Amino acid sequence: MSRANLFQKAERIYRAALAEVEPENLIQKSVSIKNEKLRVQDRVFDLSSYKNIFLVSIGKAAPFMAESLSRILSKRLKKGIALCLPQTKKKLERITCLPASHPLPDEKSLAAAERILELATQAGERDLLFFLISGGGSAQICLPLEGVSLGEKRQVTEMLLKAGANINELNTVRKHLSRIKGGRLAQAAFPATVINLIVSDVINNDLESIASGPTCWDSSTYTEAFRVLKKYGLWPRTPGPIRRVISRGMEGKIGETVKRGAPVFRRVHHFIIGDNLLALKAAEREARRLGFETSILTSADQGEARDVAQNYVSLIHNLSRSKKSLKPLCLLSGGELTVAVKGRGKGGRNQEFVLAALQEMKRRPLGVSSWLILSLGSDGVDGPTDAAGAWAEPSILKKAEELGLHPEEYLDDNDSYNFFRMAGGLIFTGPTRTNVMDFRIFLIGV
Repeated sequence: MSRANLFQKAERIYRAALAEVEPENLIQKSVSIKNEKLRVQDRVFDLSSYKNIFLVSIGKAAPFMAESLSRILSKRLKKGIALCLPQTKKKLERITCLPASHPLPDEKSLAAAERILELATQAGERDLLFFLISGGGSAQICLPLEGVSLGEKRQVTEMLLKAGANINELNTVRKHLSRIKGGRLAQAAFPATVINLIVSDVINNDLESIASGPTCWDSSTYTEAFRVLKKYGLWPRTPGPIRRVISRGMEGKIGETVKRGAPVFRRVHHFIIGDNLLALKAAEREARRLGFETSILTSADQGEARDVAQNYVSLIHNLSRSKKSLKPLCLLSGGELTVAVKGRGKGGRNQEFVLAALQEMKRRPLGVSSWLILSLGSDGVDGPTDAAGAWAEPSILKKAEELGLHPEEYLDDNDSYNFFRMAGGLIFTGPTRTNVMDFRIFLIGV
């Protein structure tokens, strides 16, 4: 199987995954109205019992989810807010589109959070509030606790990202510095009925972590936030006001986030309408149509990108040695890896994963002439780059050798982007309008 042919097949596989989790597709499959009966997956709500219907949509899929749901609700929708990244310009009837920021919060994040909190507070006992959540929502709404500035919260967020903290750890800290996350938005909307339609971008669809759980209970504590900062050696460098807030929280002098069992959650309903596994299953169907034997390994990958890459290469070696079928093999996985940034280069977790896998393949040749490894972010963005991820196969390794590019040197400098820019292998999709973590594709030909 030729290089071009193998990559074309990989591209068809990941595009099938992306199409499955298009926000409009997910809303239309999950929500319908007939005779004033609203059906959300397997639950039915009587719309005639509500006076007003409001909508709030946050995350990278926000304007597209809002647009799709507003078509279904039609004139029943009284008012809504949808956040939009700079590259997305939308005009929606009855919905105000506000500018949003990612991956770090800014003044737009403050303004958006204040407007959303105001709308939630307006909702009464006979009102229904739809809250549409997708990955990226944490940065887009930021309303720090009193005594903490936006700059200080932004600083600690950036420190955690560079240290390689995972999303759960990052959100544990962010929730305990916020007036809107960790269930506090649901608290503001009470006693309205809240329906959360969620496109998950976290491992195991943890409701508490998605967008830092603004309308979900939170089981983490100030003590855990302290432990996260201490784990990465960041506590001494954390801005003083944040250390004071966390310390006062541990002493019980500041109220905790909203916990499971609070009365507010009797009127809150959660629906996961899209996730990484849903996308992987669509990828698997496409791979089978293309003639591959397939296996979904996991949708919960986590850990340091280069360590996980080494483990996968070991797995591929073992499978290739034991492979008896003449059919080519497609292995699929998903999740979200981390990178502890120590160099000064440019790249993202997906590009770093593929480069680490390529280095391991160079060290331990597979023994077959046709193979491909691909990893990309489902949102079309991999780290602070314009690439969604990268792919590699034997000819890219050969091109790197011809150019005198040594994978280990680029890994040491976290410079995977420039390695693949020169050797080939960068993937550019542009913003995909969705976010369900990352996809990995491993193809072994015959």
